Amino acid sequence: MYKHCLKRVIDFCLALLSILCLSPLLLAVTIWLHFANKGAGAFFTQKRPGKNAKIFKVIKFKSMTDERDAEGNLLPDAQRLTTIGKIIRKTSIDELPQLFNVLKGDMALIGPRPLLVKYLPLYTKEQMRRHEVRPGITGWAQVNGRNAITHTKKFEYDVWYVDHLSFRLDLKIIYMTIVNVLRHKDISHEGAATAEPFNGHN
Repeated sequence: MYKHCLKRVIDFCLALLSILCLSPLLLAVTIWLHFANKGAGAFFTQKRPGKNAKIFKVIKFKSMTDERDAEGNLLPDAQRLTTIGKIIRKTSIDELPQLFNVLKGDMALIGPRPLLVKYLPLYTKEQMRRHEVRPGITGWAQVNGRNAITHTKKFEYDVWYVDHLSFRLDLKIIYMTIVNVLRHKDISHEGAATAEPFNGHN
């Protein structure tokens, strides 16, 4: 009952309530990023695979500029990451616009994180099972290491979540997410500004 019906209803209601309560913060960050990102905009959208690998556009606050070198290539992530970008990533505020994805039904509050479309051909049959449920803003893999663990381990956690999805587990993940955010834990891969890309083996 929860997995197939109540979870979606609860997600919609909580996402709507969160947007209403956080609207002053969302507006303030949007304005700040508009100026800090040097014309690159406040939001970042990208195609990601959702439930049953259906493609949708995920929305996040943009933490980097679009600055390029003399040849027109984007500068390394670490050089484009702005001061406010570091702050919103450290506090996970950059994820908040995904509440609108939850309202639309593309995402859930809790579930496997939606990764890049280009990774789809790299998954094993077992790893593909992470797409049996809606992707989430946070999930079991995020509260058990996030960017500090390998992709292979993340996918193991994702599939475990699919097999054990329950209201009680979701409540536990929400609690652990809050604790991790307050501790600024496992925000990025060691030695990198962003998460390590998946190559089919790591």
